[in-house]
Amino acid sequence: MRTTFITKPAEVKRKWFLVDANGETLGRLSVEIAKILRGKHKTDFMPNVDNGDYVIIINAEKIKVTGKKLEQKIYRKHSGYPGGMKIIKLKDMLKRRPEFVLRHAIKGMLPKNNLGHAIIKKLYVYTGENYKQVAQKPVKVDFNLN
Repeated sequence: MRTTFITKPAEVKRKWFLVDANGETLGRLSVEIAKILRGKHKTDFMPNVDNGDYVIIINAEKIKVTGKKLEQKIYRKHSGYPGGMKIIKLKDMLKRRPEFVLRHAIKGMLPKNNLGHAIIKKLYVYTGENYKQVAQKPVKVDFNLN
């Protein structure tokens, strides 16, 4: 008789990973980071347990996109009032808030429930080379996506 090992949230061992987004494609990088955040790279992955790792992304402003996405991709937000729709193109959002672009892409690949909200809190996105989590000694990861 075989028994299935079920990971309990208290038994999860988390690591810290550092990802340099310089020259990486937005979607391809987001997929790999979502896998790490979710814990799909581990052998004890369970879809109902948050057993993923922490991810730090640096150089968010140097991300690249393919095709005409800079001009055609838009971000919408609505105030709730009539005529309150604000539309911002990707190229403008990369100038104003490049961290949002990466976080938004990764968040769209996570579950839309309480588990997804807990997972996205383990993501840290920074513009430039500097980050605050130096004491955690993150391991640098290179995905070789290009």
